[in-house]
Amino acid sequence: MTSTVRGSQLARLLGQWHALPGRRRSPDYAALAGAIRGLLADGRLPLGVRLPAERELAEALKVSRTTVTAAYRELRETGHLTSRRGAGSWTTLPGGHRVASSGLWTPQDDLDMIDLGVAALAAPPELVPAARAAAEDLPRYLHGAGYHPTGIAELREAVARTYTDRGLPTSPEQIMVTNGTQHALDLVLRLTLPPGAGVLVESPTYPNALAALAARRARIATHGLAVTPEGDGAGWDGELLLASLRQTRPRLAYLIPEFQNPTGHLMPAALRESVVAAAHASGTDLIIDESFVDLPLDGTPMPPPTAVFDRHSRVICIGGMSKPYWGGMRIGWVRASAPLVQRLAAARVGVDMASPVLDQLVAVRLLAQAATIVSARRTQLAAQRDAMLAAVADMLPDWRISVPGGGVTLWAELDGPVSSALARAAEDVGVRLAPGPRFGLDGTLERFLRLPFTLPAAELVDAVQRIAAVRYDLDRTSRPRWSEPAVIA
Repeated sequence: MTSTVRGSQLARLLGQWHALPGRRRSPDYAALAGAIRGLLADGRLPLGVRLPAERELAEALKVSRTTVTAAYRELRETGHLTSRRGAGSWTTLPGGHRVASSGLWTPQDDLDMIDLGVAALAAPPELVPAARAAAEDLPRYLHGAGYHPTGIAELREAVARTYTDRGLPTSPEQIMVTNGTQHALDLVLRLTLPPGAGVLVESPTYPNALAALAARRARIATHGLAVTPEGDGAGWDGELLLASLRQTRPRLAYLIPEFQNPTGHLMPAALRESVVAAAHASGTDLIIDESFVDLPLDGTPMPPPTAVFDRHSRVICIGGMSKPYWGGMRIGWVRASAPLVQRLAAARVGVDMASPVLDQLVAVRLLAQAATIVSARRTQLAAQRDAMLAAVADMLPDWRISVPGGGVTLWAELDGPVSSALARAAEDVGVRLAPGPRFGLDGTLERFLRLPFTLPAAELVDAVQRIAAVRYDLDRTSRPRWSEPAVIA
């Protein structure tokens, strides 16, 4: 069944589309068409959704129907919209583009694009030897069918050890191996979140988590994070977060305490303990995303895992290999109570059966070398972070950035609400960006931009140079040529 976006919903997503820089020479209809393409490009408006009728959108935006009619016509001409008389208009995939695995659009040909939409590193040199060694281990598993819904025993043991080493005693029975952290989140939501139930998330937050929650038709409430952390909350307003849990009593809360994506904030131990206590009192289960827990930089001291404070099986941890090792390693996990792990495994059989055995064996080999691999990653990321910070300070001095103590991203407050316009303009100079609204709800966060520092330092500096050039030209340029970004990870 085709979903429909109402005029009021689309108006909220579009935000201040008519006031964006870079459209002084563009008529209103062209600016509106460009803004709708922006929503399509970064996933805020999906494929196959029916747009509101022209009269309805015109009333919601307080513009003439002629403006909306002309905007829709332009979208049809560029292949972003298909219309049928009497039935409506649907968003479509334009020619020369494909749908990436994330569900976002990407050009067929990405020549020389510096991709700052992806926050993930290239593979470490240890990967190929680990894969060869894993192939030698494979014969031990070939006598059976190869289906292990909770994961092979040796990988569950290895993952459990990582939690125990962090001060959280964990048995292999509390671990379920998944096909990446996003898969882990999806399975947990399938099991624990009824359609239409309330969920509390941070704002900004990981966009694919928002997409997973939207697929479950969750009622999403947000807790806003500070740009520059001040006081004991380190980015979170502790009193407000706890009050939100007590007052809204959501079914779930999805939080990223370690180097939060995209802000890089690190939640202190005292707030973790208070959040767990408040969640128990409100009947809320906590999904704790630990994707970046292995990546403290500059010797940043790490608080204990959030689940250390859990006495009532309210905390479900998810994590994986993508950030410290490689995005192509589609190995993730859930850490929860043993009974919940078994329920997850039973639910999983109807989804994808199990994770590939060979990939799990590669993960075992990599985790055995974690001290070497992750230490090198931290050194690499610290140097790349500092290079990007220096470039932004030099070329975009009006931007405000809090230096993260770990993770892989910078969260920049811009000198105006131009994030979406800047992302569109940057495409023309070979830089792909993830604009701030991608990390929030209803067109907010236009003053912000996520900048991952996962590429080599020289590429990061080059990217900032190009971004600075288009930022300074943004008010004087005509409407840019259109192309769409790829995966946001």
